[in-house]
This record gives sequence, structure tokens and C-alpha cells, in this order.
Amino acid sequence: MAEMKKNNVRKKYTVGVEAALEVMGGKWKPLIIYHLMTGPKRTSELRRLVPGITQKMLTTQLRGLEKDEIIARKVYKEIPPRVEYTLTSYGWGLKPALDHLCYWGEDHLEKVHGDKSKVLEEFEGSTK
Repeated sequence: MAEMKKNNVRKKYTVGVEAALEVMGGKWKPLIIYHLMTGPKRTSELRRLVPGITQKMLTTQLRGLEKDEIIARKVYKEIPPRVEYTLTSYGWGLKPALDHLCYWGEDHLEKVHGDKSKVLEEFEGSTK
């Protein structure tokens, strides 16, 4: 989990948010984590819940989150094989931060659009 540079020197950070954004930043990882807060998901479910993500990008993001121990991957010995992703207890530690980002984002949509329901779609399995 500790990031190392190519010459085996430990990366230095100036503030904690820098380390947090390295692990869960970007466009896709927070959405994946958010949807896993509603329960285990298969790859196909995540593709449906995160429109616009390609299969390759989803696989890359899932591998990164797994490497950082934010999510766990469970392979069921079935034919065809079934794979599910869940948040680890370590990953659940991101819930308060994502909840606050979600609330802020909804307030922002209200401020910008007047009525967030004009631009915010409800999704199946919403935690709200």
C-alpha cells in the first residue's frame, strides 16, 4: 500500500488529502466505492451503475482498489465463474468522506440548478 517510486524511495506527501486522493481520487473510484456501500456487486452490475466506464477502465480501477485493500474480490467456484466485489473494513473508513462529498454535491446542484431533481437521477439501490 505504501507508494514507492521507481528507485525504491518512499513517496513524500505534503498533506493527508494528497494520499487519500491518490487511493480514491479520479472520476471512477469514488463512484465504484459509493455503489459498493450498498452491498456486494458483480462486475456487470458495476458497469450498469457507472455509465460511461469501459470494461477495461472498470477492471483497472477495481484492481487498483483491490491493491490498496479498499475492496475485496471473491471468486466463486461455479461454471461460469462468478466474481463479486465488496468493501473491506478499511474501505468502509471512506464512507464518512464520501457521504460528505455526496451531500455537498447535492447542495451544489441545488445552488446551480435550483432544483437538483432536474439533473440528479435516482438509481436502483440508492442509500438515501
